[in-house]
Amino acid sequence: MRIGELAQVAQCTVETVRYYEKEGLLAEPGRTPGNFRVYGPEHLERLRFIRNCRALDMSHDEIHKLLGLTDHPAEGCGAINAVFDQHIAHVEERIRELAQLKMQLAALRQRCQTEQAVDACGILHGLAAMETEQKPERHTHLG
Repeated sequence: MRIGELAQVAQCTVETVRYYEKEGLLAEPGRTPGNFRVYGPEHLERLRFIRNCRALDMSHDEIHKLLGLTDHPAEGCGAINAVFDQHIAHVEERIRELAQLKMQLAALRQRCQTEQAVDACGILHGLAAMETEQKPERHTHLG
């Protein structure tokens, strides 16, 4: 099948297919004598795998690791568990960060309880006066 057909069957865009090829997540396809890409069922299976990983918010690095492990099917799945354990830790850290963000937003929202003129808005005054703290180094794949 050609790239447009692959993208349609995998429910993504042609640009996504090309991007995953460029990133080394999806193997280069064969070419026709007219230099068109020709994809097989193995490309579709791998593309679906990649898209499912992305749906779980996995980084390209994590996906690369998993794809590398799938290329050695006789080995144990301990390394796969390690990738998932690390990803779960990233998700937990992000949840903590989002909970802190929610508290900051709620505190700002409490500063403006009535309808008033914009120049008297407690939220805007709070934003203007807020001291931004240096964020701690993130230890997640989000950077």
